[in-house]
Amino acid sequence: MQLGKGRFFNGPTRTGGKKYDKFFIYVPTDLAKDSLFPFKDGDLLEFDTEGKTLQV
Repeated sequence: MQLGKGRFFNGPTRTGGKKYDKFFIYVPTDLAKDSLFPFKDGDLLEFDTEGKTLQV
């Protein structure tokens, strides 16, 4: 599997005149399309904030 650097970021949005936070995790295209990348489009992910891990 390839190595890559992603980013967790806030892309705020406005709805009905109010500003809301909308958070994203960016994964580089080459990494996401690697056949060994463990996540697929539509997977429900679980976040472990203590261990800082991401799982299907």
